[in-house]
Amino acid sequence: MIILLAATTLLVSCGKEKNKDGIYKGSEVSVHEGKSWSAVKLNEEGAPEQFSLVLTDAVLNSVPVGTPPPPGGGHDHSNEFIIPIHKKAAQATPFQFLMLNWNPNGHEPAGVYDSAHFDIHFYMNPRSEVESFTDMAKIDQALPGPDYLPAQHVPGPGVPKMGKHWIDIGSPEFNGQQFSQTFIYGSYDSKIVFYEPMITLKFLKNTFTFERPIPQPARFAETGYYPTKMKVRKHDGVTEITLDGFVLRQAS
Repeated sequence: MIILLAATTLLVSCGKEKNKDGIYKGSEVSVHEGKSWSAVKLNEEGAPEQFSLVLTDAVLNSVPVGTPPPPGGGHDHSNEFIIPIHKKAAQATPFQFLMLNWNPNGHEPAGVYDSAHFDIHFYMNPRSEVESFTDMAKIDQALPGPDYLPAQHVPGPGVPKMGKHWIDIGSPEFNGQQFSQTFIYGSYDSKIVFYEPMITLKFLKNTFTFERPIPQPARFAETGYYPTKMKVRKHDGVTEITLDGFVLRQAS
């Protein structure tokens, strides 16, 4: 009887750990009047298929727009939200946590990224390490080798407790069109430390399905599964921003 009860308890706990679709959800976080969370989908072998940030419609409908920018401009840390990920996501992907930043007025450069938008940082380092990213020499001078960045990504602003942002000059906003979405890489101390979809509120409110390739570097510093696509999908009162098309890369 004791053995039977123990086995039953184990089966119940396993059922809570994983649903039938192989999706593992992180803890929910309040973002203004809505909720956000992360979710990873694994295949039967435990490899990642999708890794998403999820925003409820209440987030998109409650974030402040047009509020005064922070002193000196740049990123507004008062609208920064730490989104935890499930331990299965940290084991299966290079990512350790998500940092969601809401920019009510956008940020520099003026005339390019000054529309209200979200920065979604998928960090490859623990949060405690990112908090220590304060050495500006390691942000602005200790840069990754060019093979570890996509070809059209050029150095942009360096932000303490975030890292160096690398901007895709092949994106539409640098080629005569208005900014709606782009994909940024981040570095610190010569290493790639985050992937960042950057997407306007207008785009997320008005887009039901979207897919684009993620620009790929020639080399990767660590072996692991890395995404090759970014998708947006709106359904059932939520919007998912998803890294998709994971491919196993070898360190080189």
